[in-house]
Amino acid sequence: MNATIATPDWSDDTFFGGRLTLRQRRQGHRAGTDAVLLASLVSPDARGHAIDAGAASGAAGLMAALRAPRLAIDLIEIDADDCAMAAHNIAANGLAERCRILNADLLAPEAEREAAGLVKGGANYILSNPPYLTAGAARLSPDPARARAHALPEDGLARWCRALTWLAAPDALLAVIHRADALPDLLYALDGRFGAVSLRPVLPRADAPASRILITARKGSRAPLSILPSFVLHDGDGQFTHEATALHAGLYSF
Repeated sequence: MNATIATPDWSDDTFFGGRLTLRQRRQGHRAGTDAVLLASLVSPDARGHAIDAGAASGAAGLMAALRAPRLAIDLIEIDADDCAMAAHNIAANGLAERCRILNADLLAPEAEREAAGLVKGGANYILSNPPYLTAGAARLSPDPARARAHALPEDGLARWCRALTWLAAPDALLAVIHRADALPDLLYALDGRFGAVSLRPVLPRADAPASRILITARKGSRAPLSILPSFVLHDGDGQFTHEATALHAGLYSF
């Protein structure tokens, strides 16, 4: 009689040229280029306390921890199963001294956030890949975890940015990746809270419209907005550009 071996509902994947092993769901939200782009906004010289807001299994935050060895990082995630994955990933990559996972809802009232371990004004760096869709305005996955990872409530992006402001210390650096067409809503949500906003479009190909936007900003700054050169992911043959290859290997800094 032949035994059937069940396939686990998770996979162990490698990033940053094999330096990071990430356990994540086979179905639902999975880390990829967006997480690598976000982590690469963190300077290797960064130090202090950082937050990965909406961390899922921890991809962007743990990549940032590898890039910046003097940075301590809290991974914040609402989904308990993803928190368990993130805890595994912290331990598996030897980052338990500098990283921890907090099971918390960023959109919850302040008292609930504090009870979950979040600290007002405690973060020097904040990384965030907010859910890209809005409930009621998009067709969501029937998988609850995937839907929650990809969608915010109708006013969710503004509330998300208010929560990031609450977490940020004075002069904290905010780094965000989002869909390019969400730029007006993001700028509106950040106005009056963060300044020195820098925008970098991310293009699938040099001749294609931007699909993503990378944003960095400083809490409380009054410096003007700047638009930086675009980052192109693929060449004309569909292969990663030299810059994108270096990015995925963890060897590229913006």
